[in-house]
Amino acid sequence: MTQENIKDKVIVITGASSGIGAAAARKLVQLGAKVVLAARREDQLKELVQELGDNAMYVTTDVSRRGDLDNLTAQAITRFGHIDVLWNNAGIMPISFFEEGHVEEWDRMIDINIKGVLYGINAVLPHMLARGEGHILSTSSVGGLKTSPGIGVYSATKFAVRAIMDTLREEVAQTIKVTTIYPGATQSELGHDITSPKIKALYGNLAAMPKMDEEAIANAVIYAISQPGNINVNEVVLRPLGQTR
Repeated sequence: MTQENIKDKVIVITGASSGIGAAAARKLVQLGAKVVLAARREDQLKELVQELGDNAMYVTTDVSRRGDLDNLTAQAITRFGHIDVLWNNAGIMPISFFEEGHVEEWDRMIDINIKGVLYGINAVLPHMLARGEGHILSTSSVGGLKTSPGIGVYSATKFAVRAIMDTLREEVAQTIKVTTIYPGATQSELGHDITSPKIKALYGNLAAMPKMDEEAIANAVIYAISQPGNINVNEVVLRPLGQTR
C-alpha cells in the first residue's frame, strides 16, 4: 500500500542536501516518487540528483528568501506538471544562552526556521488549493513541545512552526493534508554550527546523546505521505530510546 500511494507523487523537499531530507529522497525515489530537492549547497544537491536519476531534480534554494521558494515551486511545476507534497524541512540550530547575546544567530534561526516555512506555504498553497488537493509537511522538533535552558530561541522557532502548521490545518482541512514532524535527537548536521561556549561546556559536541538514525525520520514522513486520500496524519513525535525531553 505504501508504494501504491507514493508512486508518481511529486514531492518537494527543502533542506534536502544531507541528513533526513536526503535520506527521505532516496527512499521516496525507490518507491516511485518524483522528488524536487532544495538546499543552498548546490554541489551536494547535484551529486544526490546524479545518484537518484531522472525522477529527481534540484533547485538551489535559500529558504530565507521568499523569491527562492517561489522559484522552487515554479521550476517543480514546469518539470513535473504539479506538486503533490511540500516538506518544509530546512532548519538550523545554533543554540546558546540568552546572556551570551548571539543576536545574529537568533536572526538566522528566525529567518530559516520560521520565515522559510511561511514562504514555502505561501509559494505552494495557491497551486494546491486550485487543484483541490495536496499535502504540506513541516519539521518542528521536540523543542517545539517543551523548552529547556540554552534552547530558548531555537525552541521559540519550533513552537512557531507548531502554531503555523496547526492553524494551517484548521484553515485548509477540507482539501489539503497538513503534517508536523517533531523529531528528537537525530544523527544529522543539525547543531554543527553551535558556537556557544556555554552549550559546548554543558553538552560537549552532542556526540554522547542518544540519537535516532536519519532513516527513522524519513520513514515517519513516508508513513504520513503514504496514507489514503481521506487520512491526514496531523502530528508525529519521535525520540530515541533514552531521550526524556
